[in-house]
Amino acid sequence: MFRARLVLALAGAALSASPVLAQDASSLPLSQPLPEAPQVLLLSQDRLFSGTLYGKAVQARIEEASRGLQAENRRIEADLEAEERALTEQRKTLPPDEFRTLAEAFDAKVEGIRAAQEAKARSITQDRETERQRFFETAVPILAELMAEQGAVAIIDKNAVILSFDRIDITDTAIARIDAKLGDGSALPE
Repeated sequence: MFRARLVLALAGAALSASPVLAQDASSLPLSQPLPEAPQVLLLSQDRLFSGTLYGKAVQARIEEASRGLQAENRRIEADLEAEERALTEQRKTLPPDEFRTLAEAFDAKVEGIRAAQEAKARSITQDRETERQRFFETAVPILAELMAEQGAVAIIDKNAVILSFDRIDITDTAIARIDAKLGDGSALPE
């Protein structure tokens, strides 16, 4: 149950869609002293993912796939433009019914290609989300160790907090620990 709550807290969306004023409260006057060990820790999920070797490797693979798809789209577009020009030239010499049949076939081909390319783009986006989820699932034991070392009972995404003390933000420590234990993620089993 503890692990499930931690996974939900780490993998869940921020509580607010509007910009949050996450500020350091260290300079504010306090009426009571702070406890020795904070019970709640903060973590920036986005920065944790993008700041680790694992997250950077995932992002590099996604960017490479996106660039490959963009290049493929440009090639396809150039081919289709050439085919459309050739079809336009044929219009001058073909009977209207024959041209209409060729034009409809060309339109159907374009729609099919468009649907296929959009499916590839969605697949890349889905791959990124799957890899991000896998990263957080793999990082949970490391984050649990950090939480236990700090004597905390919870880790909350920093974007869901309005005011906090910087000393309870463990993102940098978590990045270093995850890099040390997971590296770029390539050695993990599928």
